[in-house]
Amino acid sequence: MNNLNFSVYNGEFLSLVGPSGCGKSTFIKLTCGLLRPTSGQILLNGDPITEPIKDVGIAFQAPILLEWRSVIENVLLPIEIIEGKVGRHHREHAQKLLTLVGLSGFEDAYPRELSGGMQQRVSICRALVHNPYFLLMDEPFGALDSMTRDRMNKGLLRIWEEAKKTIIFITHNISEAVFLSDRVVVLTARPGTVREIVTIDSPRPRDPAGSDFRNIESHIRDLIGEGTWEW
Repeated sequence: MNNLNFSVYNGEFLSLVGPSGCGKSTFIKLTCGLLRPTSGQILLNGDPITEPIKDVGIAFQAPILLEWRSVIENVLLPIEIIEGKVGRHHREHAQKLLTLVGLSGFEDAYPRELSGGMQQRVSICRALVHNPYFLLMDEPFGALDSMTRDRMNKGLLRIWEEAKKTIIFITHNISEAVFLSDRVVVLTARPGTVREIVTIDSPRPRDPAGSDFRNIESHIRDLIGEGTWEW
């Protein structure tokens, strides 16, 4: 990445799109402190991020659940790591999150008993259970079929509205970015830099078949450029 410069507002749903290899996943690692920038700074509320931070939740493309742990035990894993023990209030919070994503009644199930979409919902609850300041999502629905992906996108918006978290969302799917986001940061090919930040003022829920939606989608596709998109 080169000369990457933009801000994320509190409570915003921001997406990053761009050609494969432009540095989107590297940006995620930099933002949570797993990598240090070779130049420049990433600031959280004015303070530079120089080491791994606790105040962030991360959801990846694969759910990465522990097969020997139940659903609620997987959700509570960050609490065990960060605080050393799980209290009653932690379990109550985890239960509320599972109810929010439609998994009430599956607390004692194991990952092998869940569909791919259900597993991804568990991973989102795990990312939120320690009440992080913001949420990083690196193509979390990329491996799902289109119908499940559509349902997950609608569910994610509901979670975002309920949890009131700042979300930075990485995706290769332009339509998904337009459907979800307040703004879309369009990156250039490697070395990635900001080509344009597209503000989406259309009210939610957005209709992918509507003319405004299609115009924004087409504009972003033109920005990325024909032949650079990874399908």
